[in-house]
Amino acid sequence: MLEEKALAHDSMNSSRIKQIREEMERAEARRLQPHFIASFFLKAFELLGGTVREREPKRYEIKHVPAVIRNRDRLIGMGEVVLTRYERICFEKELISLPGKPLAAFVSPGHPLLDVTTDIILERYRNLLRQGAVFVNESEPGEAIRALFYIDHSVADARADNHGNRRVVSRQIQFVEIDEQGNSRNAGYAPYLDYRPLTDEERSLVEPSLAQPWLHDDLESKAISYAISRLVPEHFQVVKGRKEERVNKTIQAVKDRLTKEIAYWDHRAAELKAQELAGKVNARINSAKARSRADELQARLHKRLEELEKERQISPLPPVVMGGALVVPGGLLARLKGKREPVPGLFARETKRVEQMAMQAVTETERSLNYEPRDVSKDNCGYDIESVVPESGKLRFIEVKGRIEDAKTITVTKNEILTALNKPDDFILAIVLVPPSENGETIDPWQVQDREQEYRLSHNGCRVHYIRKPFSKEPDSNVTSVNYNLDELMEMGEDPR
Repeated sequence: MLEEKALAHDSMNSSRIKQIREEMERAEARRLQPHFIASFFLKAFELLGGTVREREPKRYEIKHVPAVIRNRDRLIGMGEVVLTRYERICFEKELISLPGKPLAAFVSPGHPLLDVTTDIILERYRNLLRQGAVFVNESEPGEAIRALFYIDHSVADARADNHGNRRVVSRQIQFVEIDEQGNSRNAGYAPYLDYRPLTDEERSLVEPSLAQPWLHDDLESKAISYAISRLVPEHFQVVKGRKEERVNKTIQAVKDRLTKEIAYWDHRAAELKAQELAGKVNARINSAKARSRADELQARLHKRLEELEKERQISPLPPVVMGGALVVPGGLLARLKGKREPVPGLFARETKRVEQMAMQAVTETERSLNYEPRDVSKDNCGYDIESVVPESGKLRFIEVKGRIEDAKTITVTKNEILTALNKPDDFILAIVLVPPSENGETIDPWQVQDREQEYRLSHNGCRVHYIRKPFSKEPDSNVTSVNYNLDELMEMGEDPR
């Protein structure tokens, strides 16, 4: 009966529970709070003339909110108003209340201070998204320039909002990359976090490369076509399945409840009418009032069913390109600067071979530990491998860094650092030291003396080290990647077993 009547599923089979748990863990790994929102708000608030001072770790004081923010709140604000000052604000729930310290306002989506600041920033700088930019992806050793598009697509139903527009029930923002061959792909959740702007010196070097004929084609139409064929249908099917199930159960529940009430008042009206004809007048309610209540309920049922039918009629809105950029790989810049190969330690030599061997070594390691690894490196989600723990169904998020054995540093992108900070207990930085030989080390299995040698043999000569909680703080807002000393990181590492 619970399964039949419930608008939301309270009971689910184990496979559905596992699927929801995995979706929630992925969402936590790429959630906005607190790092993305904190870095955006602090920079944007300063840009609008405000001053924020850190009083306790990650807790800030705002002595004066600029007039431009307070005036905008009077125009668009709904509910809570923006104050003239805030004794404390924070971006993490755990920091709202600290012993002996003032209570902090939790700045997150929905808080008027963040909403108004975002509205002003979009109004002032939205045109820059359409104007575009040129970014550098330092971690990419190739030389192929790509076009990156920022696409907004929504799903709406047949209901109308206060302005007469169709009501949006779901909205997604995604990124599409297009290469010289015209191939399009999903660029991930926030690829721009790993990019930086060109310097003036670099701009003069890459200008001839930016004049390639294919970059003057109608790339925006290709991005729209890719979104229509791939991204929008996936989004629509997810929303449609969830919406139809909920609406069907709601219609059944509404009919059941209101039909019973209508039948009751119909019967009550007839009963009261008979009593009135017999001269027995009810002082509290008469037949006309009972009949009127039954008619009101009938009209209410009709109106509610019309609303639910409109809610059921969902369809995708056309995707819209909100902005674009060109992405210049670090390998191209290195060649244009006269460097035959990237600076040692910033890029892995023999990049493709090293990355493949590192991924294979970590995948084999996870399987040997009875976990279920899956390669998600092409999704650009801040980690390379999702590994399922069979007993609990939890996910391990593993970022793989392959390096030649004599390397001195490794480069970690901002996206990877923030993912690690979002999921500190489930994120693993896997450092794989790969032999310089093309075929790896050759070890005679009959002469294996210890477990370490046996372990290295099973992974084609690669040495795998796992580091938990490798990062203690998020990078600055203008940082796209951080170089770490490999030896120091290795001291924090441990044998995966």
